[in-house]
Amino acid sequence: MNRNRMGRPTAATLVTTAGMRRRAATTAVTLTMAGTLGFGLMTPMASAANGPCYDGRCKTTVSAPKTIKVDSRKFGFGKLKITSISSRSVKMSAADGSLSGSTSPGGTVKFNNLKIWVKSVSGNKAKLQLFPTRY
Repeated sequence: MNRNRMGRPTAATLVTTAGMRRRAATTAVTLTMAGTLGFGLMTPMASAANGPCYDGRCKTTVSAPKTIKVDSRKFGFGKLKITSISSRSVKMSAADGSLSGSTSPGGTVKFNNLKIWVKSVSGNKAKLQLFPTRY
């Protein structure tokens, strides 16, 4: 450690000490973020128990009637219900019937901030893709 004649630390020593404090703070933030991100990696496993579409991102093939579980905190409803499928339309509802809609194959329906794309219909089965929207 650099000291002047009176035995006090010099400016160079103070900068080093401040740098060490900054480094310690940076390390603490890094470890905190690593812990947060590490815990975040466990989230998909927890939501997997709720179904593959729980986070609003999935591709699935369904036949009616079918209920798909989604995150109610994220979308404002917990169950998306496919009520009927025909060659011309797929009907669905959410929020205990408060939200309802239908679309033909190739079309989309948006409930709150969840968009449901009906990719195709074959017989009594529909291929759907769900994805969250920002608005």
